[in-house]
Amino acid sequence: MADWKVIEGGITAPKGFKSSGITAGLKPSNAPDLALIWSETEAIASGVFTTSEVRAACVDYCRQRLQDKASARAILCNAGQANAATGEQGWQDALDSASALAKELNIDANSILLASTGVIGQRIKMDAMLNAIPQLVSELSEDGGEATAKAIVTTDLVTKSIALETMIDGRPVRIGGIAKGSGMIHPNMATMLGFITCDGLVSTQLWQQMLKRAADKSFNQITVDGDTSTNDSLIALANGQSRTPAITSLDENGQKLEAMLTEVCQYLAKAIARDGEGATCLIEVEVTGASTEASARQIAKTIVGSSLVKSAIFGRDPNWGRIAAAAGRASVPFKQEDLMIKLGDFLLMEKGQPLNFDRTSASNYLKQAAAGEYLKNDTVLISVSVGDGSSSGKAWGCDLSYDYVKINAEYTT
Repeated sequence: MADWKVIEGGITAPKGFKSSGITAGLKPSNAPDLALIWSETEAIASGVFTTSEVRAACVDYCRQRLQDKASARAILCNAGQANAATGEQGWQDALDSASALAKELNIDANSILLASTGVIGQRIKMDAMLNAIPQLVSELSEDGGEATAKAIVTTDLVTKSIALETMIDGRPVRIGGIAKGSGMIHPNMATMLGFITCDGLVSTQLWQQMLKRAADKSFNQITVDGDTSTNDSLIALANGQSRTPAITSLDENGQKLEAMLTEVCQYLAKAIARDGEGATCLIEVEVTGASTEASARQIAKTIVGSSLVKSAIFGRDPNWGRIAAAAGRASVPFKQEDLMIKLGDFLLMEKGQPLNFDRTSASNYLKQAAAGEYLKNDTVLISVSVGDGSSSGKAWGCDLSYDYVKINAEYTT
């Protein structure tokens, strides 16, 4: 049983954090587009970012800041323009954004981290942003979580937010998180955008290690369309305001905190996958019997990322052959006579051989998932075993619908 509980508040549930989200005029839709997450005290900061060679200015900015100082007070995020592939002027825009916010908050600019999302190749609308920063700061609130979650989205249909609480040495410790992402989701080291807050006290190196492992088990295991973004960023702040003893190793308290961090990341990752552009259901693939966890995760992600598997799920077609083919091309050796495939409760293949199954009922299972309630009973479960190894891994994705092509064919128009 999980050693934590779900609480209200999202990104501002942990003590000592406030946030805001406003409409600054960055999006042509006049939807909320500027967000701020703020810690009352300097917080330990860690991050994982896209490994793309084409990166947004905010990614390079954050990498540089975190190398110089692994702490921060604030995260500024704009939606509408990615500020990626914008050259020296895009870099200057990032610096000017941090400088303007620092002045308004009366803190050092080196304590500010940045994130952007939107159309690649477009600079931030700096006049609109700079004019909106005073309002953004004035609206900082302990109840600002939902407004912040709304202000970071682009093509998302829903916001993604969660907060959990556990007890460490008799005191509550909380982790909150928000994320955005719907398309261009095939992360490598992060997701589209994800922000985590924690009021626990944890050492700098351990916090970074925890975040990296949590990302590997969550955001790095989702795929919508096989495309990695120029802006992928996952940033986590821990400010120690829970007043619990410092966590400096993976002792019992350290393991509890990392497990809760991983749970937050996995919830947000699944929410992104479920909200994939045009998606009608979430797909969860679990691979067991592998020799290593990395191998199991690789097979699972290959299956869930297969366009043919995703298309079959959308067509409510229990086509196990596509699942088997995807598993076989994952560059992980296994004996095909050990392969087992299940779709929900339907056993489709065992010991490498196809089995008779009720195709109509299996198709109805897929239809029921598409009609299910969001992130509750809308998940298609695919179980695959590749041998008698002790390792397992999961990955998440969504089906591939007609609407995905329509949304992305018209994205900049």
